[in-house]
Amino acid sequence: MKAIRQRNTAPEREVRRLLFRLGARFRVCPCDLPGRPDVANRSKQWCVFVHGCFWHGHRSCPLARLPRTNKIWWREKISTNRKRDARKEAAMRDLGFRVLVVWQCELLDKALIERRLALHVDQQLRSGGGARRKTAVRAEKRYES
Repeated sequence: MKAIRQRNTAPEREVRRLLFRLGARFRVCPCDLPGRPDVANRSKQWCVFVHGCFWHGHRSCPLARLPRTNKIWWREKISTNRKRDARKEAAMRDLGFRVLVVWQCELLDKALIERRLALHVDQQLRSGGGARRKTAVRAEKRYES
């Protein structure tokens, strides 16, 4: 397991390539955010977690099959990973971030994942980034009166 990378995996690079093509700007693994999402934009308050199907226990996915040896240990390991993922996502949502989880197997359908990423990023672009937009609207109303 020592050879398994924590970041800059092929699925992460593919997601970043797609996001950049959509015009989104982001930070990679920002250490000051809880759970260190794989990709995040603080000003627009969105983040993306890219999960490998095996390591994060993607249900009903052929890539997530448990090894034949030491099944009890692997079941426990994957279960712990899933619980940790849920805590990370909840922590980001508590901060007001929109969270998207992209699974490794979803990257096989480029059109589908590009649409999902576009919707995730585009909703933030339309809303104007949350609190800053609301403050600006309040300021405009104050000056109109």
